[in-house]
Amino acid sequence: MIAMNLLTRIKVCGLTRVEDIQVAVAAGVDAIGLVFYADSPRHVTIEQAQALCRHIPPFVTVVGLFVNASRAEVHRVIEAVPLNLLQFHGDETVDQCEGFGLPYLRAARVRPGVDLLEFASQFPSARALLLDTWTPAYGGSGESFDWSLIPSSCPLPVILSGGLNPGNVADAIRQVRPAAVDVSSGVESAKGIKDAEKIRAFVNAVRGI
Repeated sequence: MIAMNLLTRIKVCGLTRVEDIQVAVAAGVDAIGLVFYADSPRHVTIEQAQALCRHIPPFVTVVGLFVNASRAEVHRVIEAVPLNLLQFHGDETVDQCEGFGLPYLRAARVRPGVDLLEFASQFPSARALLLDTWTPAYGGSGESFDWSLIPSSCPLPVILSGGLNPGNVADAIRQVRPAAVDVSSGVESAKGIKDAEKIRAFVNAVRGI
């Protein structure tokens, strides 16, 4: 339990409301994820993101999530929103992830047959590899994947995502030992609407309380 508390970082993604930001920050999350993908039900505009960021204190990382966005689109968001980290969740190449002046995470959608070691080797400059459940369309499915598909050694730190919730996150951490966990639908009452009690329960489960 102590190892979890000291090592495992927590990101809550897909926040769209000020009150959810405030609950997540008060619960002690390490990072907030804002989705800049128009097809997502958790999408926020630049104006909405600016308003949300006014409620995020120092030392909480603000992550911007993009899916196959043009460089102009990413630059437009970076210039207007105080992001600390980029997350690329589509088919981006390493060249499309670099050159923005910010560190980035590269997401991989996991299913049998996906070579995660080969995938990670294509993105040596990534801050971490975020592992999510494969779905035909981009975006969270709310379903977990087979954690045994994750190689025991990875050239990048692993952020575990996909179907995590207050009930399974402690087991996930014990099995995978990720650098961080990322949750969205697992702490929601509806898409884009977070549940305060679920956020607090998720953080407590990770911290081992």
